[in-house]
Amino acid sequence: MEETSDVADIELENRVTNIEREIAILKTRVTQVPAVPLPWWEQVAGTFKDDAAHDEAMRLGRAYRLAQKETPEEK
Repeated sequence: MEETSDVADIELENRVTNIEREIAILKTRVTQVPAVPLPWWEQVAGTFKDDAAHDEAMRLGRAYRLAQKETPEEK
C-alpha cells in the first residue's frame, strides 16, 4: 500500500508542477495585453493601405456624392 501512496504523491507533484508552469505562461500573456484597448478606429486604421479596390470604391463614392449635389441645370 505504501508504493501506491508514493506513486500517487509523485503523480500529484507532477500535476502541480504542470499547473504552476501553465499559470506562469498565462501570467505573461496577461501582462502583455494593453491595459486600455485601442479604440476601434485605431484598430482598423491603415487596414486598406495600398488597396486598389478600396481606392476605387472611394473614388466611385466621391463621384456619386458629387453627382447628387449637382443642380438639374448642371446635368
